[in-house]
Amino acid sequence: MPVSILPPSAPLPPRRDAPSDDDSDVSMSDDDVPTSQTKSIVTPGEHITSDPQWMRGHGTYVPAGETTIISTVAGHMHKTNKLLSVQPLRARYQPEIGDLVVGRIVSVQTKKWSVDIAAPMLANLPLSSINLPGGILRRRTAVDELNIRTFFSEGDLLVAEVQSLHQDNTASLHTRSLKYGKLRNGLFTSLSGAGGGILSRRGGVVRSRRQVFTLNTAAGEIDVVLGVNGYIFISKHIKPATSATDVGINRLEEAVSETLYSSQNDDIEPAVMREITRVSTLIKGLVACGMRVDEDMIVKVYEGAVELEAEERSMGGPGGADRGIGAKGVVEAVLGRLEVEAGG
Repeated sequence: MPVSILPPSAPLPPRRDAPSDDDSDVSMSDDDVPTSQTKSIVTPGEHITSDPQWMRGHGTYVPAGETTIISTVAGHMHKTNKLLSVQPLRARYQPEIGDLVVGRIVSVQTKKWSVDIAAPMLANLPLSSINLPGGILRRRTAVDELNIRTFFSEGDLLVAEVQSLHQDNTASLHTRSLKYGKLRNGLFTSLSGAGGGILSRRGGVVRSRRQVFTLNTAAGEIDVVLGVNGYIFISKHIKPATSATDVGINRLEEAVSETLYSSQNDDIEPAVMREITRVSTLIKGLVACGMRVDEDMIVKVYEGAVELEAEERSMGGPGGADRGIGAKGVVEAVLGRLEVEAGG
């Protein structure tokens, strides 16, 4: 059954002034804006204005036969010239061309895969947009379609790039690079509410920074993949065979591709698994504190957490994780130390 958002049954008190925007020279009268401006957030079903000079934007609607603009989401109201829109506090990820995303295969079809990337609609990964094993550049045949499940099957994780957007805002992905493809040997983490909206812009993955990097930990190197859609994958670092003495020059790309679609995880040492879990917990703590997630912030927080744990253990106390203060408490303690060091 569809969900209907109804306006409040009782009239709301008038708004004192119009939604503020420095770029606009249009103002509303007191009678046209029925809620108080002291509250910076509008709620679903709340009347914004009944003045016909204003146009409705995203996050609003106008009932049939009326001119009253009503909010459909909870968020902050924005005014652009004569256009009123409501920016939601939380929203699902809206894909953009060039975004690096982490997704999970939902279904396998004849010539494509359906991928969950935390967007309102499932993304598509065409068979023609992946690298075949061996680095073969050719047209996809009926044999490839029959073997499509050997490349990706339901539940597999992958990192890909948004190649194009359709008219219905459905994303089309591609993995035509050796740095893209199936993910294994690691831990998947989903950041709640980090795919869109005002809250996610304050605490989410930064688009303009490097999103795939290697982190040096006490137990060795681990790879971190930060998807802008709020999906993150942290895995054991596997050094590729890049030496000509190990692999012939003509078979280098083929050798790299042999494990490209393997679903078998390698053996992971307990110490490496512990560091992977630590990094995942710290990233969740960054989001809980409303901090942006990028390579520099992750490195600083990780190093600070390791130093904090070492100091506590040297004094005979438990580590941050053993004290039960949670990921947010550890990150707040580390950020506090960083602020003190920066101020001193």
